Amino acid sequence: MKDYKSSSHAVWDCKYHLVWITKYRYPVLVGDVGLRARELLREIARSLEMTIYAGAINWDHVHMLVSIPPNVSVSRAVQFLKGKELA
Repeated sequence: MKDYKSSSHAVWDCKYHLVWITKYRYPVLVGDVGLRARELLREIARSLEMTIYAGAINWDHVHMLVSIPPNVSVSRAVQFLKGKELA
């Protein structure tokens, strides 16, 4: 039970493996761009109370193993992580 998270009415452990690639697999996630992307993903995940268990930013794609709270849908979390925010 120590790995489970809880709220006032639920106990949960929702982990998802997220992968997305750049358009046409262009190698744009190298150098400073990759480092900045890593910082932004950590910051966004922290603001949504998500936990990043593992992650890798390669030159053309991103892998993340994240725990998303049940009050945030997976599609909404990916929208925030990829930078598309809807009000």
